[in-house]
Amino acid sequence: MSDAPPVTGDMPVAEFRREAHRVVDWVADFLARLDGLPVTSAVQPGDVRAALPRTAPEGGEPIDAVLADLDRVIVPGMTHWSHPGFHAYFCSSSSGPGILGELLAAALNPNCMTWHACPAGTELEQLTLDWLRDLLGLPDPFSGVIYDGASASSFHALAAAREAAGLEIRERGMAGRADLTPLRVYASAEAHSSIEKAVVALGLGRAGYRTIPVDGAQRLRPDALVRAIAEDRGAGVTPMAVVATVGTTGTTAIDPVADIAEICRRERVWLHVDAAYGGSAAVVPERRDGLAGWDQADSIVVNPHKWLFVPLDLSVLFTRRPEVLRRAFALVPEYLRDGYEGRVENYMDYGLPLGRRFRALKLWLVLRYFGRAGLAARVREHLRLAAELAAWVDADPHFERVAPVPLSTVCFRLRPAGVTDAVALDDVNRRLLDAVNGTREVFLTHTRLDGRFVLRLVIGGIRTEQRHVERAWALLRQEATRLSPGAKGDGDGRAGS
Repeated sequence: MSDAPPVTGDMPVAEFRREAHRVVDWVADFLARLDGLPVTSAVQPGDVRAALPRTAPEGGEPIDAVLADLDRVIVPGMTHWSHPGFHAYFCSSSSGPGILGELLAAALNPNCMTWHACPAGTELEQLTLDWLRDLLGLPDPFSGVIYDGASASSFHALAAAREAAGLEIRERGMAGRADLTPLRVYASAEAHSSIEKAVVALGLGRAGYRTIPVDGAQRLRPDALVRAIAEDRGAGVTPMAVVATVGTTGTTAIDPVADIAEICRRERVWLHVDAAYGGSAAVVPERRDGLAGWDQADSIVVNPHKWLFVPLDLSVLFTRRPEVLRRAFALVPEYLRDGYEGRVENYMDYGLPLGRRFRALKLWLVLRYFGRAGLAARVREHLRLAAELAAWVDADPHFERVAPVPLSTVCFRLRPAGVTDAVALDDVNRRLLDAVNGTREVFLTHTRLDGRFVLRLVIGGIRTEQRHVERAWALLRQEATRLSPGAKGDGDGRAGS
């Protein structure tokens, strides 16, 4: 055995330069061939793990060995969220400038917990979120904080709502208090599950979450909200917050935020708007009417990593009451005091995390590279493509659209001639989804609407073009014909052509 001491220190800069060029070339080649890759993986559970060594190497390995395993094992085991045929969930596609921003943030690697810990990190986050606020048409009173995802953003918003209720929960807690009435948060039956999770995590329990019925377009009914608040007050329950959704996960319904805001103002209840997906549409000025009233909220979440082409993860919580959010979370131990208190903003004071990545950098690069007009043009095209797909569905007698298309998600299902049984219709649509996804050319997901199994096709990837949407529709019609011969069409990918 050698008596030589182990080599310490980082990769030599010359070697890093050489390997970095190789890695960037790999990334560029990957992006160039992404369109030709299967959007989903064919691996079975455990395949990826079994293809790699069970333990870490004793000695170091060259980067080319890692890239070889990336090609051999990792890429074949990927679901490619940036693929132009990815139409599932809500798209999170990573743009070129966003990727470069991640690289730069990793190289700089600050912890943006306080201003002193990284002045540029704090001030760039402030500036970039002001830019984003303006791009979305929100007024100056809103200021922003970056979290990892909408679940965290909404949790922090509801924590602020609890603080705003003036119940001394920060100091006295909730347990064993005879003076504390039950608290309640209201959201539509179509709201995201993260809202109920936040309510549970904040100690209100599932009983502290009340769902409000929706109308025929899956939007929260203001009249039902008014009744629910009145009933709860009469039963000794304290309304704490209402959550309105701009782009529900199932159908992208947009709640009537202006009406809800008026109710919240009258009832003195915090209004949080979950616009994680739909808020990005506000970069298109002519589409802001559909978001009317969201500027009256106490807090709003928007996810640039969903529809503004920023790599995961980056969620923004805007609030017009930042002092309440800070009051809910600020706690400064001696070892974090640096003499700048009262003169600067410390983002650690606005949430649970102390360590904070330099996420603002990648958003800054995306906003600078594409600009206001470039982002609006891309989102506008996705809205156009969704409207066109909706028209194809409407024109095809073998399919039915099951929800409005306020944004860029189309919900529909196959209705084969002669099939009227609800269970049979669900089954044929489940098989249609499996068959289309089984081609691995596209990836769609489903939801349930009024108990029915329906398909969702989301258009939001930065690399998705008209031809990709046409191909998805062609595959749907092709597989529909195979499952139900009566649904045979002309096969060119367009309805009515």
